[in-house]
Amino acid sequence: LLGPRRVGKTVLIHHAIGALLASGVEPRRLCYVSVDHPLYNGRSLEDLLGDYNEAAGVDYRTEPCFVFFDEIQYLRDWEVHLKVLVDGAFPTRFTASGSAAAALRMKSRESGAGRFTDFLLPPLTFSEYLTLLGVTDAIRLNDDRDSGVARNIADLNERFLHYLNFGGYPEVALSKEIQADPGRFVKSDIVDKVLLWDLPSLYGIEDIQELNQLFTTLAYNTAQEVSLAELSKDSGVAKNTIKRYLQYLEAAFLIKTVHRIDQDAKQFQRANFFKVYLTNPSIRTALFAPIDEHDQAMGAMAETGIFSQWFHAPESL
Repeated sequence: LLGPRRVGKTVLIHHAIGALLASGVEPRRLCYVSVDHPLYNGRSLEDLLGDYNEAAGVDYRTEPCFVFFDEIQYLRDWEVHLKVLVDGAFPTRFTASGSAAAALRMKSRESGAGRFTDFLLPPLTFSEYLTLLGVTDAIRLNDDRDSGVARNIADLNERFLHYLNFGGYPEVALSKEIQADPGRFVKSDIVDKVLLWDLPSLYGIEDIQELNQLFTTLAYNTAQEVSLAELSKDSGVAKNTIKRYLQYLEAAFLIKTVHRIDQDAKQFQRANFFKVYLTNPSIRTALFAPIDEHDQAMGAMAETGIFSQWFHAPESL
């Protein structure tokens, strides 16, 4: 289960556990491990399951159990550990979650061919956001279905603006406290942890300040056309380094890069110009400030918001 930080992967796992309990599965056949807990540092998945066997009085190797490993990317060589468990042909089902996508997806493809199934949990779409707040009436169309006109367009626009500023993360959408200071939650808990912790630890990035500066520039210019030459000039970072950083930021679900195509829908051989979208428009609000409908950035934010609805689609836009 892949997705950005704070998008609801752990909550989804807890809901899955709740559903299993409701369907009659014995509690002792359920095991949940938060792999990033300091107590588990350096321990293998088999070790942790040995503790589970002892505590619950079951044997996952011979009895059907459901095991959930949350934030599995914190375990070195996790894919090897998980592959061994899956290859053991035990009657147990394993679910693992992680927020550092590229490393996880790449390694799950290498080790998990035919073994692992990837699911992507994206930030909230506008429809999900309205459902979460219980205000789906805002998107109801007039009775004439073909008209496509909302019953209250002013209300819909107001909610969409709120979604652009605060709507991508469930906690932010539901909390007035966080909305009063989105920088504290989104920037410190999501952006900073990815830039300062996830990416450096997974990819060995040394110049965090350089990466941070590039991301801030991209976030401010979301949905705008940029070029490697301009970015290099503005940030003082070499073009090849910027290319690597763009891959890292995309791997961490912070941005999505879109290249130009010609009239035959083929990519240009020399992709000098491209667009970068934030995967979630509310990241820009957290880094800078909330926007209103008259803000100069409103067009780019609306475009980013619409692009993010397809962020998890199998098709590449």
